[in-house]
Amino acid sequence: MRVDGREPNQIREVKVTTNFIDYAEGSVLIELGKTRVVCTASVENKVPMFLKDAGQGWVTAEYSMLPRATQVRTIRDISAGKVSGRSNEIQRLIGRSLRTVVDLNVLSNRTIWIDCDVVQADGGTRTAGVTGGYIALVLACKNLLETNKINKMPITNFLAATSVGIVEGREVLDLSYLEDSTAEVDMNVVMVDDGKIVEIQGTAEGNPFSREQMNRLLNLAEEGVNKLIQIEKEILKIDKFD
Repeated sequence: MRVDGREPNQIREVKVTTNFIDYAEGSVLIELGKTRVVCTASVENKVPMFLKDAGQGWVTAEYSMLPRATQVRTIRDISAGKVSGRSNEIQRLIGRSLRTVVDLNVLSNRTIWIDCDVVQADGGTRTAGVTGGYIALVLACKNLLETNKINKMPITNFLAATSVGIVEGREVLDLSYLEDSTAEVDMNVVMVDDGKIVEIQGTAEGNPFSREQMNRLLNLAEEGVNKLIQIEKEILKIDKFD
């Protein structure tokens, strides 16, 4: 058993509250154990300059952590005068992950902004941002479709993210902060519902890990992603995308 009593292949309890913010086209509060992230999707009727006259839309993301999301207060990016390297890395991960499951041509000249704000951090904030951001994105696209602003759903696949790692010699799924801070291997995996991989971020904190270990970790991650996608289907009341 792990420090919180879970089995090695067990994800933390997942809670998703939709329409958490009244004003956003799509919004959720996603909770993975003690990690809590608010994700909103906002539709803007313009695109970045590099897409001017391209006839397609865009999906991008911003990520931040509230000062007391952690045990010790974290300085706000705005107080530091710049986006931290960590925040920039995570928001780019979220944005490019979500773009893989969107037909940008259907969005036309619109941008959907995904804002992920960490209320409380206990490991897995970036994977929660991807999964929660995806749900918010789908809700926003459903809103566009229902209000006749687009003529079909631009989402092509279900998508979710989870973490895996090696902790005290054991391969485990969905690491809490305590596990993540002592892991020999730490990996974040983004996948779609047919098992294809969108992104892998894997690092050995001590000794290198083998290809066989990596394959087992990816299989474990796929288990976790499939569980999250099943939750997404139940929340969104969508079984598949055409």
